[in-house]
Amino acid sequence: MGDKIGRGFDNALYIEQQSAEIIRRTERFGKLYIEVGGKLFKDLHAARVLPGFDPDVKIRMLQKLKDRIEFIVCIYAGDVEHRKHRADTGTTYDNEVLCLIDEVRKWGFLVRAVVMTRFDPSMKVAAGFANKLRHLGIEVKTHGVIKDFLSDIDHTLSPQGCGRNKFVETERPIVVVIGPGPSSGKLSTCFNQLYHEHQLGHRAGYAKYETFPVWNLPLKHPVNIAYEAATADLGDVNLVDTYHLEAYGVEAINYNRDLEAFPVLRSLLARVMGEDAYRSPTDMGVNRVGFAITDDAVVRKAAGQEIIRRHFQAACDAMDGRDDEGPLKRIDGLMADLGLEETDRTVVAPARVAAENAQRLGKGYLGIFAGAAIQLRDGTILTGRNSPMMHAASSMILNALKYLAGLPDWLHLIPETYTRSIMDMKSQTFHQTASNLDVAELLIALGISAANSNAVERAVDKLVELRGCDVHLTHMVSDGDAAGLRRLGVSMTCDPQFPTKNLVVE
Repeated sequence: MGDKIGRGFDNALYIEQQSAEIIRRTERFGKLYIEVGGKLFKDLHAARVLPGFDPDVKIRMLQKLKDRIEFIVCIYAGDVEHRKHRADTGTTYDNEVLCLIDEVRKWGFLVRAVVMTRFDPSMKVAAGFANKLRHLGIEVKTHGVIKDFLSDIDHTLSPQGCGRNKFVETERPIVVVIGPGPSSGKLSTCFNQLYHEHQLGHRAGYAKYETFPVWNLPLKHPVNIAYEAATADLGDVNLVDTYHLEAYGVEAINYNRDLEAFPVLRSLLARVMGEDAYRSPTDMGVNRVGFAITDDAVVRKAAGQEIIRRHFQAACDAMDGRDDEGPLKRIDGLMADLGLEETDRTVVAPARVAAENAQRLGKGYLGIFAGAAIQLRDGTILTGRNSPMMHAASSMILNALKYLAGLPDWLHLIPETYTRSIMDMKSQTFHQTASNLDVAELLIALGISAANSNAVERAVDKLVELRGCDVHLTHMVSDGDAAGLRRLGVSMTCDPQFPTKNLVVE
């Protein structure tokens, strides 16, 4: 958390350097298609490993160039057809496209079109989504599969390749290409656009805007290792960009997929842009994030914390069957290289102690003794344990709010009659086995209670101070806990333990 660890990043310096680099690259080509890798909005990974980094600083930077920019949003048709969900938010990819369009417009930018990539007319769900977009007044282009896209250059850059896919007509000198997740087809969309620009006799170029790995930090810098941990499920490995080293005598860091693809991409780009513009994968990028780091010690410490956080996430994914143990083993190796332990995350041990206390006192629920801990902005750690009335995370939040609002421990923020009423509804009306309050239910109950109590209102006003705080739970969260904690904006980890002995978690 920024206030606890310290600040290590200068947003104003980043905006100045990054916008200047994009302008330079645009002036070089006349028109620039920028493929955005990673998150353009709410980049919480960057905010965690670079304390002080504004999660929306990248879109704020682009606002400086707003009159020169328009957007194209891409989505892989197969992700729509199979109703793929984002792992972090649970949102379907098609809904994420709508959210992206809303977000881009909220910041005052023009969305020129949505491109549905690798589309086949037999995809009924994808076709329906394309029609929905058109009914919403959004231009849609459906692009088919280009056979041997990265291996047969002649076919790719021909009327039977890119020529078969329709051109998105744009007017501004910078076109930012985004998507809801990896493999959305951003690169192929950029190539389609460049092909048609070239056919029309227009000069245009390509650049990649990606924050991690940070090319001008050392290979084994914790910030770059944290990127490997974040992409362990993809098998990404950071490497020295040998093309850059050979061309310029400067060591730069990139990752395996970009290095492997570079020879083919270089040939494709040279053909479609009419010049051999790039001598290395790093050359293609416009990232200046490394130049805005102001305190290396602070970001090293924060990156170490992020690696531990990714360890817990991978352990829970393996336990829950969402992934195998490969990513966990990879991250554990990275932790060992840096000498990191689970308990280096300061909220882990207190949460486990809270669970032990619940067991010692015999105050668990349905035979489960769970603990939770939160570290507030002033460094104070507060805990909670589960009980017949509250989930451990709910108890923790109540304790944190009372501390922040200066209220006594004995005060009940939610009248017992309210709690009992909710529990009765869960057990008797909805026939749920677990009737104690999860975080989502707690937040609703707090909102209702605040209408009748100035003290509770003071506590509710302190909810915003939980944003960004580190939280650890001794069990994997239920849907209600996950939804509530996500709304609060905490940085949460969990031990890989099921929250109940029941096979279905309510």
